[in-house]
Amino acid sequence: MRPTRLTFAIPLVCAAVAVAVAAQQPAPEAPAPQQQSEIRMVISSGSPGLPPKLAVPAFIPLTNDPETVAAAKILGDVLWDDIEFEREFYMIPKDTYRSVPQPASLNQVALDRWRELGADGVLVGSVQRTAAGVTVQFRLLNVTSGASAMGKEYNGALRTLQPGEVRLYAHTIADDVHREQRALQGIARTKLAFTSDRDGERIRGPVAERGISNLYIADYDGARQQRVTISRSLDISPMWSPDGKTIAFSSWRSGYQDIYLLFPYGGSPLQNPTRGTPEKQSWLPAWSPDGTKLAFTTSRDGGNHEIYVMNRDGSGLQRLTNHPGIDSTPTWSPTGKQIAFTSERLGNPQIYIVNVDGTGIQRITYESHCDRPTWSPAPLNEIAYSSRSGAGNIIKIFDFATKSTRPLTDAIGNNESPAFSPNGRHVAFVSSRAGREQIFTIHRDGSGLRQITHTGTNRYPNWSR
Repeated sequence: MRPTRLTFAIPLVCAAVAVAVAAQQPAPEAPAPQQQSEIRMVISSGSPGLPPKLAVPAFIPLTNDPETVAAAKILGDVLWDDIEFEREFYMIPKDTYRSVPQPASLNQVALDRWRELGADGVLVGSVQRTAAGVTVQFRLLNVTSGASAMGKEYNGALRTLQPGEVRLYAHTIADDVHREQRALQGIARTKLAFTSDRDGERIRGPVAERGISNLYIADYDGARQQRVTISRSLDISPMWSPDGKTIAFSSWRSGYQDIYLLFPYGGSPLQNPTRGTPEKQSWLPAWSPDGTKLAFTTSRDGGNHEIYVMNRDGSGLQRLTNHPGIDSTPTWSPTGKQIAFTSERLGNPQIYIVNVDGTGIQRITYESHCDRPTWSPAPLNEIAYSSRSGAGNIIKIFDFATKSTRPLTDAIGNNESPAFSPNGRHVAFVSSRAGREQIFTIHRDGSGLRQITHTGTNRYPNWSR
C-alpha cells in the first residue's frame, strides 16, 4: 500500500505581541491530508481479550548526517512513549529490539524476527532530508501476513531537524494511529498550561515579600516547557480555549485580580475582557464548550464572591449565583447547559451544579471539604475535584450515571486542581508528594502516575483540547 502523502507545515515563530508574552513557539498544527488514508486492516491481538502487541523501533535515517540519525532515534522513542501512554497496544519493550537488525529501507523489514518477539504489528518509519526540507514516512505492518495496515508520508519545509520539531512528527503519527486503528482521540499533540515560580523572581511589597508566578506551556508529557508570560506579579489559573489558540487566566498585574486573554501563538495583544477595579475583581475563568463565553468568580457585588458568565469580549454579563456564601471555581458541562462550582453556602466548601440560566442548583458532594471541580469531556459525564483527607487532599471523581464517588489518587502529599485530558482518559493535577508542589498526570483508573514538572513550584494545570 502506498503511504498517504501529507504536507506538514510548521509556521514561523511569531513576534511578541505584548509585554506579557515571552518568546513564542509556533502553534502545533496538524498535517493537512491531501487524500483520505487507506486502511486495509486493523492490527488485532493474537491473544483474545488482550491488546495487540506492537513494536516501534527507531526510524531509518535515509540520509546519513548526524541530525537525521538523531532525528530517527527521537521519532522512534517519542512515538513508542506516545502510543504506550494510551494503553491501546501492549508495547514490546525497546530493550529487546537489539536482536532485530535495522533494515536499509521500509521494504526490507525482518518480519520473522519481530514474530519471534511476539509482536502482532510493527510500526516502521524513515526520515530523510530532501531539496524541499524533510520527509517522514511510516508503515504499520501485520507481522503475521506482512501486509501494510496503514501508511503515511509527511513532508515539511524544515531547514534543521530540531528535537522539538521532530517530536511533533512523532506526536502526529501517534494520534493518526490511535484514530485510525483504535477509533480513539489521541492526546499526543495536546498541551498543558500551568503556573510556575521557577524563575525565582520576587517582589517586595507594602505587606510582605512574595514570589512571582508566570504561565508556562508544555507538551502533554512535560517536554518543551516554555514560559509564555512575563509579569512581575502573580499569573495563575490558566484555561485553554476549546480551539487551543487562547489562554484565559487570572492576574494581579493591575494591582488586583482580573481576567486576561493570552494568545501564546501570536495574532492579538493581551486582552482584559472583565476590565475590573479594586472593588470589582474577577478570577478563575472557565471557557464554555463552544469557546464563546467565560464563567468566572467576581467580587463585584459588594465584595461577595459570585459566579458570572460573559461573552469572551466582556459583553453580555450575566449573574449566575446569588448567595451570601462564597461561590467560586466554575466549570462547564460538556453540553454547555450546566456549570459546576464550589460553594460555602452551607458551611464547608462543597460542589454544586446549576443551569446556565441560574436555576436548578443542586448539591452533589457531601464530604468535609470539596473544591476545584472540573467536568470531564463527552461522552463521559464525571466531575473530578479535590477532597479533604486527613491533613491534605486527594482527587476524587463523581460519576453522574451512578451518583457515586471514587478516589483517583492516594493520600500521599496534598493533591489538588484536577484537569481532564481532552479524551477524558487522563487527569493532570497538583501534588506535593515529591516535596514542593508539582504537576502530575494519572490515568482515570488511578494507574500510570507521572511527574511532569520538577523545577520550582508548579500549580494550576489545564489541558488543551
